[in-house]
Amino acid sequence: MIYRPWLPLITLAIAIGITPVQAVPPEQQRAEAEETARLLAKLLQAGRLVIEQNQPLIDDVHKGDKGFTPEMFERQMYEVFRQRTGIDLSAPATKTALAVPPLARTLLPALIEAGKDVVRDAQVVINQRGIGYKNFIPATFGSQTATRFSKRSRVQLKQTTIQPRNPKNEPDEYEASVLRWLAGRPNSEAYVSELTESGKTLRVMMPIYYQRECLVCHGEPKGEWDISGYPKEGSREGDLAGAISVKIPLQAAE
Repeated sequence: MIYRPWLPLITLAIAIGITPVQAVPPEQQRAEAEETARLLAKLLQAGRLVIEQNQPLIDDVHKGDKGFTPEMFERQMYEVFRQRTGIDLSAPATKTALAVPPLARTLLPALIEAGKDVVRDAQVVINQRGIGYKNFIPATFGSQTATRFSKRSRVQLKQTTIQPRNPKNEPDEYEASVLRWLAGRPNSEAYVSELTESGKTLRVMMPIYYQRECLVCHGEPKGEWDISGYPKEGSREGDLAGAISVKIPLQAAE
């Protein structure tokens, strides 16, 4: 298991277009897969943050059409991702966008489209007047977006936690072991990267920590029912909430 500081990897000199995996040295292949996984996790986090920032609008009981369209979501997701990575996905011809690994150039737009589809399908719920809490929250968005993306890709993306409310987010054996390890470490901008299956698969786990806004449903008092009908976990700001798990077959770029 490799515990990596959350710093951008050294930009690799790569040609435009997808190079056959066999022609790429193993070290570079892993580095490109790891950077792709890191960017996918950061992009899903950006989408979750956009939903969080728009939560008061989404849950406005008096307003009908909120104007929170897939296009509005996309623009905000681009901006949050740019702020966090320095990469402007809305301008794919820029130097920073061209510097991402070839696989990421295909997968990042696919993840954006999956997120837009989730927001599009939620329009009826979002635009309901007379209802406040609608259960369209960062966790719901993240789970649905990750599932859609994974069905369209050989790369598996998932939100997971030790005690998930959504059974679809149940950790596998590897994810559970990493989550337990992360839970024993202080809050840090870091991620775990490891080759599994005899070096055939790269797994990356990027931790998610509870923010103050999360504690309305996940904080104290433990066991009290929250607005969504689940018992609160009794968590505190900065506690480990879970992780974004990315699983990339190292032949995915073929």
